[in-house]
Amino acid sequence: MLKILKYSFYDLMRSRWSYVYFLFYLVLGFVLLFLNNDVSKAVITLMNIIIVLVPLIGTIFGVMYYYNSKEFTELLLAQPIKRSSIFLGQYFGVAGSLTLSLVLGLGIPFVLYGLFKSDVIFNFTLLLITGAFLTLIFTVLAFIIAISNENKIKGFGYAVLTWLFLAVIYDGLFLMSLIIFEEYPLDSLSLGAILFNPIDLARTLILLKLDISALLGYTGAVFKQFFGTNLGLFISMGVLILWTVLPIGWLTFKAKHKDF
Repeated sequence: MLKILKYSFYDLMRSRWSYVYFLFYLVLGFVLLFLNNDVSKAVITLMNIIIVLVPLIGTIFGVMYYYNSKEFTELLLAQPIKRSSIFLGQYFGVAGSLTLSLVLGLGIPFVLYGLFKSDVIFNFTLLLITGAFLTLIFTVLAFIIAISNENKIKGFGYAVLTWLFLAVIYDGLFLMSLIIFEEYPLDSLSLGAILFNPIDLARTLILLKLDISALLGYTGAVFKQFFGTNLGLFISMGVLILWTVLPIGWLTFKAKHKDF
């Protein structure tokens, strides 16, 4: 698996799109730090961008890489190599390269700015961690969708629809349910709805750690009571880990039972 991981990783690192992805965050970090004297404001702006862009890029790159390397994958399947090693190696290669571009692209400007001497180092670190988790989660979801659909158009369509649902539509349905059932106690529903969407969970964690939970609106107090504690932080991180591990297990299962 390590050899396939290295091949996938270096293959993507040689791709111009990886450099574009890296340079985008590098330039974005320098511009935000130049325009904002307050690092906290720069972190908030980055959060709004990362929460939407990182899942989209992970989804698109995951689907594109699977379909573009399908012939090479079939060649590997003819060799005495475990299927799980092939697909997990490709997945970690793609996710690893995207995560490295994200961390280096944002980390370099903030390190040069002297972030480690600032009191917002924890918030920025949390931002990078959640960004890495979103990359891992949506890349593996993209692989699962691609391996389940031979048709490229359907694969791309389902992958983009999955991102669109979790990034936009899910929030709309959630807010509608809060309005319709406003007369009922919705604390448990609100917490459950957040935990079932990795994008909302990542956004909530960052907002609460920045102490601007008022932006969360109606359920801000409930989220503050739960996610604002150290226990809430560990539970939330545990849920993000589950969002990563369970789809990886499902990808392994699909790969073993896929008829190529």
